[in-house]
Amino acid sequence: MFLFGGHSWRGESGQRYRFKCVLTKEGLPEGGQGGIYVFVRRRWVFFLEPLYVGKAHDLRSRLMGHEKWPRAYWYYGATERYVMGPIHDEVDRRRVEEDLIRGLKPRMNDMEIPQAKGAKAKPRRAAAARAFDFSLLLGKRPQRA
Repeated sequence: MFLFGGHSWRGESGQRYRFKCVLTKEGLPEGGQGGIYVFVRRRWVFFLEPLYVGKAHDLRSRLMGHEKWPRAYWYYGATERYVMGPIHDEVDRRRVEEDLIRGLKPRMNDMEIPQAKGAKAKPRRAAAARAFDFSLLLGKRPQRA
């Protein structure tokens, strides 16, 4: 499927992570596989807005009964879920999740993740942060949870 295939997002570190789209429960990975997942709202055809980034020890069981999916679907207009896995090590899952949350700043991730001492983030200028904010074109202000 052309529209619902793979997609990659860049974390704060500049690393790209490749995800695959999951529209039905048949597309979910088998039980026992850990990884990262993203709730996404599709704007127009190709513009994807990540709403929530999370990690799971078992992607299948976590996504089947996720407590934030109804709010993401009804309130924020989430249209699909993307998964990356298997990632077997908890430390690697945590590192990738933190990198993506800091880089994407999804609106449903309401907690700030503290940065480790000695780690320096690349400075971002305000104009560069808003350069690809298409909500400004639509005249809408971004909502926060």
